[in-house]
Amino acid sequence: MQKNTCPKPAGGYHGRYLRIDLTQHTSEWIPLENGVLRNFLGGSGLGVHLLLRESAADFAPLSREAYIAFAFSPLVGSPLTTSAKFAVVSKSPLTDRINDSLASSGFAIAGKRSGCDGIVITGKAREPSILIIDDGHMRIEPAGKLWGMECSVAEDQLSKRLGADFQCAVIGPGGERLVPFATISHDGRHAGRGGSGAVLGAKNIKAIAVRGSQLCAWADPAGLNQFAKTLSKKSFGPATAKYRELGTATNLLLFNRLRSLPTRNFQEGSFEGIEQLAPETLAQTRARTRSYCAACTIGCEHLYSIAPQDSEGPSSSTRIEYENLFALGPLCGIKDSHTVLTASKLCDEQGLDTISIGGTIAFAMECVERGLLDAPWLRFGDGQALLRAIRDTAALEGIGRQLALGSRRLAKQLGNNAIDFAPQVKGLELPGYEPRALQTMALGFAVGSRGADHNRSGAYEADFSEQVDRHNISALSATKAIETEDKAALMDSLIICKFLRGVFDNFYAESAEMLNLITGWNTTAAELQATAQRIVTARKEFNIHCGWRPEEDRLPARMMQNALNDDEKARISPEEFATAVKVYNQLRGWSDEGWLDPSE
Repeated sequence: MQKNTCPKPAGGYHGRYLRIDLTQHTSEWIPLENGVLRNFLGGSGLGVHLLLRESAADFAPLSREAYIAFAFSPLVGSPLTTSAKFAVVSKSPLTDRINDSLASSGFAIAGKRSGCDGIVITGKAREPSILIIDDGHMRIEPAGKLWGMECSVAEDQLSKRLGADFQCAVIGPGGERLVPFATISHDGRHAGRGGSGAVLGAKNIKAIAVRGSQLCAWADPAGLNQFAKTLSKKSFGPATAKYRELGTATNLLLFNRLRSLPTRNFQEGSFEGIEQLAPETLAQTRARTRSYCAACTIGCEHLYSIAPQDSEGPSSSTRIEYENLFALGPLCGIKDSHTVLTASKLCDEQGLDTISIGGTIAFAMECVERGLLDAPWLRFGDGQALLRAIRDTAALEGIGRQLALGSRRLAKQLGNNAIDFAPQVKGLELPGYEPRALQTMALGFAVGSRGADHNRSGAYEADFSEQVDRHNISALSATKAIETEDKAALMDSLIICKFLRGVFDNFYAESAEMLNLITGWNTTAAELQATAQRIVTARKEFNIHCGWRPEEDRLPARMMQNALNDDEKARISPEEFATAVKVYNQLRGWSDEGWLDPSE
């Protein structure tokens, strides 16, 4: 391995990343200058910088030459709550644009202890394999019988094979079969959107196992411990109460009342019988336990039991979040909680993103209704059809070969203007926020570099406030979309959980204080705001290298032409929407069309 020749890194950093070529079976340390680290921090920001450095946009996402980066952050390993997170960044096989997915688990801590701020992988192993990084030393072992196993089973077998001190990120059968919305999983948590699991599958990597003993120093340990104690205390307050009590699914009934809950492929904004899926009901009818991510004090994850008759096997449990319930429930017209819980568990084990599989199945159900797809059994409201479609997709059998395309590619295959009602932006299926009822969020979906995304744009916060009229997009929507996008970019690069966003009195100033205690820098709030903007711009730069065009920054035609069937007020003005996109680009300092050089 090449020695690290960088000057001494700032606190919280190793000052290098590990570059692995699976084809050549080699690895080397690549220095990371302090200036780069300060400009991009870690997580999503550092990940996109590394991809740009490696010219990753030039390669097809499932090619041998493609790159995938696992990026850590200066906060990982610190006493700060919610800091045990890592980002997986690659060119998406679903969208052919930037993809950065985050997950919380001990994998982040073990990965950073292996002596690096990131792991960048290219090439392809000769056979299905396990990539092992042991205190910075790389080796590749055959996957053997692990290939084909479900996520939790493979992880359990790897723990027995390598030892419990290794932390293993794995793919399921969906990733092995290159389903373009396959996930990477560890400890029941997932880097879910955009198909990073398929990128690993294309490289013949079933799992990445990491452990290490290399710790980073903190610039001000005493000050950091005091800050961490204060932050932990705030994390028990009212800003996170709903997540502790019922998890993210607590929004389900609220969204339904506001007619902003996408139903039957975004035809309506409310769903009859939604109470059967509400966490308030599930908590009364099923055994429930709370779970915590590594280094987290919030405990937002709620696990619900699935009886044997539901899961067709031994009793088990599954995590339930708002997006799982929405995508596998109302979006597909399913109200039976047994079916939705079972479907969620099935997706987790097969390694499939619940939002994309739910969105694609719902789209296919409408295509069947319209006579565009010959699968008469695939109907809205049919729970067994939903489960069959998920299994077929993971196995690439029957209609699953078409569903595995995702809604955009399936629509183009079917023709007949099916693309008009395919629920996607840039190829990424929409999450559970009805754009016509939440029009600042609609703008965030359209301009997002990853595609339709509620984690990279929190513009719905403005829609639920009194700052904007959620039924009418305006120039102010652009300002609010940028504010939430920048804030998310910083949180995803530091990295801390977005559920903490409400506990800060002055987010940028307190983030600067936190980062300075780690690194020893003199970062200011203004500098971090500029850093967030730089990261957003880097994502756009990557997409431009991939072939981005301005016409990608739009919603499906259905959402621009029709009101919701159950809410006539939920209607987008195409002219006002186009103006908001233009204002967004101008406020970013880009051209009116969205090019980085305003003169283009």
